[in-house]
Amino acid sequence: QVQLVQSGGGFVHPGGSLRLSCAASGFTLDEYGIGWFRQAPGKGRESVACISSSDGNTYYIDSVKGRFTISRENAKNTVYLQMNNLKPEDTAVYYCGAGLCVPAVQAMAVKGDFWGQGTQVSVSS
Repeated sequence: QVQLVQSGGGFVHPGGSLRLSCAASGFTLDEYGIGWFRQAPGKGRESVACISSSDGNTYYIDSVKGRFTISRENAKNTVYLQMNNLKPEDTAVYYCGAGLCVPAVQAMAVKGDFWGQGTQVSVSS
């Protein structure tokens, strides 16, 4: 049974940092890529970053490049999203998802309902 359990998140002031974790079970990180998505109030869910299963290549949307880093720890079957220099516009519920990540075309497709439970990130002065 595939399960993604998220942790991390919370409230920070602008310029602060947070780290999100996504612990996977029921599969290994060389089977599925992992992506991070976010959904702000009144907006649709957008892909933020992903890391591929095959070679660990990554992609980021332009608004987070240089501030966010996605990484994986195979021994713990966990993917992280380190978020630095956070801005108010980063405020959203963040979700991890498992599926196909293709950094070369900046695409991430989540398989079925392979989603984490979501975690709130709030950035405000």
